[in-house]
Amino acid sequence: MPKAPILQPDQSYMFADYFRLNFAPRDILAHFGVTLQKRAIAFSPHRGELDRLDSLQQRIEESLPRLSLTSEAARREFLIAPVLTDVLHYTQALLNVEYPVAVSNQLKGSLDYFLQTDVTVLVIEAKNEDLERGFVQLAVELIALDQWIESEQGVLPGAVSTGSIWQFGQFDRQTRQVTQDLNLYRVPADLEALLRILVGLLKPAPGDSVGAEP
Repeated sequence: MPKAPILQPDQSYMFADYFRLNFAPRDILAHFGVTLQKRAIAFSPHRGELDRLDSLQQRIEESLPRLSLTSEAARREFLIAPVLTDVLHYTQALLNVEYPVAVSNQLKGSLDYFLQTDVTVLVIEAKNEDLERGFVQLAVELIALDQWIESEQGVLPGAVSTGSIWQFGQFDRQTRQVTQDLNLYRVPADLEALLRILVGLLKPAPGDSVGAEP
């Protein structure tokens, strides 16, 4: 970690500001006493029926050739929202959109999509389709979420999405380590795998755990 401070102590930072910081992700997280590792995360995917999968896949494949996805609003409405809507169907989760969080002057802002069952999952959109910088913002929001919610959930999972590409991550609350998954999931090509991971996170089978070593 650099000797000079990454963040100015007298300055206010919103979650979106971390997307724009040019410092190394490890240095940004180290400011909060958190380490970063990159590895493939071994999720426990949902193994039950996905009765809306074919319909969702067909709608996305039919609409993509006719859509202009140059705006964030278009990617949210036509790619991210349909996936999360079906996740709600399978899990009966609660979804908060633009959920406000204020932990400190350096950890505050709105969470794009905050899903809750007995566990929580955070999904954010990668601005400017920049997945790497988007993951830094996701990591900081997971750090804030750790201090915001009262739960015994040991690992807080999340995902960053450009709409067409998704990447998962997680924050281990005990070891204070963020893990960035090496795998990327494409929509619509990997839609089933993506849905099964999201549903499995929110509706885990007995004995399942989040983010086990592969």
